Amino acid sequence: MGPLQGFKIIEIAGIGPGQFCGMLLADMGAQVIRIDRLSDADLGIPLPAKYNLMNRSRPTIAIDLKHADGVELVLRLCADADALFEGFRPGVMERLGIGPTECLGRNKRLVYGRMTGWGQDGPLADSVGHDGNYIALAGPLAAIGTKDGQPVMPLNLVADFGGGGVYLAMGMLAAMLEAGRSGEGQIIDAAMVDGAASLMTLFYGLRAGGMWCEDRGSNLLDGGAPFYRTYATKDRKSVVVCAIERRFFHALLEVLSIDEIDPNDQFDTARWPEHAACFEAVFVTKTRDEWSKLLEGSDACFAPVLSMTEAPNHPHNKARKTFVECDGIVQPGPAPRFSRTRSEIKSPPAEPGTAGNEALSEWGLSEVEIERLQKAGVIGKPANG
Repeated sequence: MGPLQGFKIIEIAGIGPGQFCGMLLADMGAQVIRIDRLSDADLGIPLPAKYNLMNRSRPTIAIDLKHADGVELVLRLCADADALFEGFRPGVMERLGIGPTECLGRNKRLVYGRMTGWGQDGPLADSVGHDGNYIALAGPLAAIGTKDGQPVMPLNLVADFGGGGVYLAMGMLAAMLEAGRSGEGQIIDAAMVDGAASLMTLFYGLRAGGMWCEDRGSNLLDGGAPFYRTYATKDRKSVVVCAIERRFFHALLEVLSIDEIDPNDQFDTARWPEHAACFEAVFVTKTRDEWSKLLEGSDACFAPVLSMTEAPNHPHNKARKTFVECDGIVQPGPAPRFSRTRSEIKSPPAEPGTAGNEALSEWGLSEVEIERLQKAGVIGKPANG
């Protein structure tokens, strides 16, 4: 019963950021119908449907988009939808006959979201790519890594999910709000390279203000500052401290009983190497969990570095139900949270067509129409059909 209950959204199936956007919208209550390809296709990492968690909370229906009746079915769904989003390269949806012109022609209030790596225009618009390519061109990758090493490939959180899926969802929601006032839809050009660049806004300000250099591992927030980095512990695990503010730095020194560091030298970069060596020598004297007992909840801005296995079992995450179990699989729960219209995982990921008939019925198709489309090979039959 989330805040988007009553909104109807069509998702043209893709991988990564589009999937994530669909999950966010569906968890928040939107009636999302995910349209997959009728035939097998290369959709990236081969993962059984049960474990493709970003497909949760919505049915997946297989439609032949190269069949005229399949195209007509999508256009018919558009007539009753608030939004549609897709993740193909520029021009693909137009060649299929379900581009913005056709879809908005059926529903002028429709919000049409487009998720690409490089955007709908520009020299690289037709090029392939993945998260690492986008963050390389947008700037984040050059800033991630050790001082004397190569840039480090982070998890694909920056471009795919942060600059991609979240920005697409935000853009679509903004456009849906505007359409509710103006009565007119519009096209959302969500490019991962743009989103990744947008996420760097703080750092461009720091650089312009002379507070950021382009040498990795030399700055306040890239592991260069001894009070904002990870440290190894006695048991070869890790902890992190993020004591940026002076009062938190004081608290860190106090709880660690460190007298060798003058708190007034916190931002003296010339002394950072010796400060880091001091912290390293201290943190290696106890295990990660011993430090947790001593420091968690203090003003030292401390946290243990937990693995994916450990994180769901941390007392804070358990108390907030940050992780939930659905269909026997532990996974992150819906976020953010709403006081009145609670988001929820409505269903586990399903094989295409598992709830196809029911989903199409909810969008206004009769049993006779659904049966005709199945017999013609336009839509896939339910798994139990």
